[in-house]
Amino acid sequence: MDKMKIGLIGCGMISEIYLTNCIERFGNMEVVACADILLEAAEERARQFGLTACDVDELLDNSEIQAVINLTTPDQHAPVSMRILQAGKHVYSEKPLAITYDDGKALLNYAKDHGLYIGCAPDTFLGGGLQTCRKLIDEGIIGKPFAGQAFMLSCGPEVFHPNPEFFYKKGAGPTLDWGPYYISALVSLLGPVKRIGSVGKIHFPERKVLSETSPRHGETFTVEVPTYVSSILEFVNGAVVTLTISFDMKFPYWDARLPYIQLYGSEGVLTIPDTNKYEGPVYVRDGRGEPQEVPLSHPFTENSRGMGFSDMIHAIQTGGSYRANADFALHTLEVLLKILESAEKGEFCELETICEQPEPLPEKMPQYLYD
Repeated sequence: MDKMKIGLIGCGMISEIYLTNCIERFGNMEVVACADILLEAAEERARQFGLTACDVDELLDNSEIQAVINLTTPDQHAPVSMRILQAGKHVYSEKPLAITYDDGKALLNYAKDHGLYIGCAPDTFLGGGLQTCRKLIDEGIIGKPFAGQAFMLSCGPEVFHPNPEFFYKKGAGPTLDWGPYYISALVSLLGPVKRIGSVGKIHFPERKVLSETSPRHGETFTVEVPTYVSSILEFVNGAVVTLTISFDMKFPYWDARLPYIQLYGSEGVLTIPDTNKYEGPVYVRDGRGEPQEVPLSHPFTENSRGMGFSDMIHAIQTGGSYRANADFALHTLEVLLKILESAEKGEFCELETICEQPEPLPEKMPQYLYD
């Protein structure tokens, strides 16, 4: 089967690992061009990876390109993805799909009406660590999962990012920036969410750029969104999970030594690895004493960003289904927005969307995921 020709829009920090994987690892695509609102950023990535640098209009006008990866800032995900779709191309976006539910829904409606595909990060739930967890749950190792706790307690991205201010604007914050990893992992393991109750706070309304390499080092900026949010998520299957997400831990003393996620079942406890990564470790405690580390059943345990895109391309080429799909992305987005809405209103919020629980990957991984 011929490789699909693809382009990439948004040549910031995250583009390097996407281009590395899409060029060197995944066997069903050929990256031909990259673009950025700053042409010099596109030119730098083009020199690094042997691509053609161009502006966004040129990339979208290129009839060879059939699908585009959208790595722009969160507030630009929806408008840029819509431009990609209107150019007749499939799109795979970084998370979140959009920063409003209406924009996310508009993307899905347009794609459906025009026979186009949308995929969305994160695809970390396809990595070896979380796929091992899915296998253990499906095999009944911990019985029926009925509850869980999840924690993302961190200092903010101002400690490493040269331009961290956008992480604290509307459409970002820890909920929409880190939350997608946790929600996509939980929905992939437990199925869709039914309703949510939350409390959110801005504890430090002013932040400072702390990255030593940033030309903006020492500059201050204003926080617009809650940076400490605690939620109760009730899933359609009856499970109840508490989730706490925060950028408020003091650097460098922020390590709270809490699990990323623990799920409690009728027959045991499953400790889940970092949802922002593809690796383990995975632990099970089933009444036989201390938690036991479980060997990972699936490969792809290193940074494999782009797996979900490769899975989508395979679906386009074969007419099959894919896992990091549009319905999954819209449900994840609505969960995140309802977390914030509940915190603002002080009441539980019901979900409007529902999605299918993604199919697990086979232990013998599909050939299209290998170059």
